[in-house]
Amino acid sequence: MAEEEQNMDAIMGLILNGGNAKSSAFEAIQAAKKGDFDTADAKLKEADGFLVDAHNSQTKMLTAEANGEHAKVSLLMVHSQDHLMTSITFRDLAGEIVDLYKRLDKEGK
Repeated sequence: MAEEEQNMDAIMGLILNGGNAKSSAFEAIQAAKKGDFDTADAKLKEADGFLVDAHNSQTKMLTAEANGEHAKVSLLMVHSQDHLMTSITFRDLAGEIVDLYKRLDKEGK
């Protein structure tokens, strides 16, 4: 596989898995809002799995860079990194919101 093709695979892995992580985290919030905490927890775990896959894609890029294979920085690459960081932040916030809904539910009973 050519270097440029490997970079594109890693970039698309970041975008795809970051987006999936963010979607799962959002679904976790929606489930918690309805009081479905089992689904909320499952969706947060699912989001974490997508983030692991995204990190694996990122690690491929970092390893290549560390081995002297300097990638051409493109707007798509920058976008993929931004997408990943936003997804991580959203996942962290979703966990806090789910915890808050759990606390409110417990205090309401």
